[in-house]
Amino acid sequence: MDFAEIIQKIAIYALPVLFAITVHEAAHGYAARHFGDDTAWKLGRITLNPVKHIDPVGTIAMPLILYFATSGAFLFGYAKPVPVQFGRLKNPKRDMVWVALAGPGANLAQAILWTLALYLMVFFGVDERFFLEMGRAGVLVNLVMFAFNLFPLPPLDGGRILVGLLPWKQAVMVSRIEPWGFFIVMALVIMGVIGSLWMYPLMGLTNSFIELLLTPLRALLF
Repeated sequence: MDFAEIIQKIAIYALPVLFAITVHEAAHGYAARHFGDDTAWKLGRITLNPVKHIDPVGTIAMPLILYFATSGAFLFGYAKPVPVQFGRLKNPKRDMVWVALAGPGANLAQAILWTLALYLMVFFGVDERFFLEMGRAGVLVNLVMFAFNLFPLPPLDGGRILVGLLPWKQAVMVSRIEPWGFFIVMALVIMGVIGSLWMYPLMGLTNSFIELLLTPLRALLF
């Protein structure tokens, strides 16, 4: 992959990635406020302004370095987490499930919208490669974020969902993993375990669900 192609890929993925992380984090904050914790609201984090959610290292530097270093073969990044004080939720154990689900739910909704945008572009005869590639990138980025964040290990959203659903004794045991969770997840990513056993199957199922959901519209348009 030459330099010009890398720059083109960055241009195609920039907008979908910004939307994906911004809406994901804002959704966490909005859900937390709804269930009683207004910490993110007071800090101005319930916003669609991407600047509020961008982490200079995790959102910009790390993905770019990895992209250039591996020619796009391996990417990893993260946004600035929205602060949530689970103890301030009305029912902490139950409500943390909904707060955690809000982020991946926002990515699922965006994947549906990007798929819809692709259908409409094809229907209206848009053949500009840049826009079509951006639409596909929007679907892919959000499917990746949806599947990855649902992996059931703290501090990922899936881990918090698991803690909220388990009985107290088991929930405490799982929550104790959180200080080392990031390193465990990274190791599993590098070994290909999360990708092959979790992400790819879940992304495939989710994509099939989206296509099934939009089948009536596709039949109407085509």
